[in-house]
Amino acid sequence: MASDRVPRRVGVVGYGRLGQSLVSHLLTQGPELGLELVFVWNRDPGRMAGSVPPSLQLQNLAALGERHPDLVVEVAHPQIIQESGAQILRHANLLVGSPSALADQATEQRLLEASHRWDHAVFVARGALWGTEDITRLDAAGGLQSLRVTMATHPDGFRLEGPLAAVRSTEHRTVLYEGPVRGLCPFAPRNSNTMAAAALAAPSLGFDRVVGVLVADLSLADMHVVDVELTGPPGPTGRSFAVHTHRENPAEPGAVTGSATVTAFWRSLLGCCQLPSRPGIHLC
Repeated sequence: MASDRVPRRVGVVGYGRLGQSLVSHLLTQGPELGLELVFVWNRDPGRMAGSVPPSLQLQNLAALGERHPDLVVEVAHPQIIQESGAQILRHANLLVGSPSALADQATEQRLLEASHRWDHAVFVARGALWGTEDITRLDAAGGLQSLRVTMATHPDGFRLEGPLAAVRSTEHRTVLYEGPVRGLCPFAPRNSNTMAAAALAAPSLGFDRVVGVLVADLSLADMHVVDVELTGPPGPTGRSFAVHTHRENPAEPGAVTGSATVTAFWRSLLGCCQLPSRPGIHLC
């Protein structure tokens, strides 16, 4: 069983743009923050050649326990969480960078069971979701009636699967999907993480009642735009409480992750390192 010590030894699973940024931060800033990078794993090990010291390259994810991590950070793909998340929790706290994996109820249940069995926490990075704490507070007070998250970017920024992969953006602005977040995540696993974080921030609505909208916009070649709209119950005059935030996140053409999201994820990593290891799923 784990103690409530603050995570210090950190492993990174995934070495794409976000993983590369985290590894760089951990190598350059980690020591002064009391954080030690103990391994990096990537599905294609060749991608780490020349940039990750050989001693830190983990060839077999199943062997991560040999590195004795306190925190494992996943920034790879929801499939990693679905296949290996519960096993990771046997050895360490887990910071999930692909919360769309939790739209699968069996995966969420496996993580919860492993978290309680091994006394490790599941942290979920809020990523590009603005106003997470406010959403959670309103939901906990029983005042959240609806929540809608719209993510728009250039079609080149999407990595779609299944029926969505066949949709062609023939107009300037095309709505690819509008409906429950749970139905979107399997077909846009890398483009629905903000919506998944919203569903976790508002458990009274969850993946089935938080609405996700995915929009292909030909004018957004270098930007990801996220709109969050929520409503509360009517007041004495009959008018309802409402909030609408609009977030423009610069991004390299064709990139899945916007620039500000990379910075936000580093802050999430530092934040969860200050939290106790409590079983369960926690946004950070």
